[in-house]
Amino acid sequence: MKPVKLFYLKNCPFCKRALSYIDELKKQDACKDIQIEMIEESEQPEIADRFDYYYVPTFYVDGEKVHEGGISKEEMEAVLKKALS
Repeated sequence: MKPVKLFYLKNCPFCKRALSYIDELKKQDACKDIQIEMIEESEQPEIADRFDYYYVPTFYVDGEKVHEGGISKEEMEAVLKKALS
């Protein structure tokens, strides 16, 4: 399983939606063991500043940026599937 990083802001509505999708998708057996390192960019700027992105939520899988900005459930599922491949 590949490592996943999620950069988010706690007050961002798009981030809240992404977290909701993650909770829902992790109820499925295939996704339940995926570990996501969650980095709140305003609380951990020293980490966030090392990555190249502008919008949140942003997902990196195995060090590669795979999604940036508002996300649909289908796109969230695709991010998690990349972690499994």
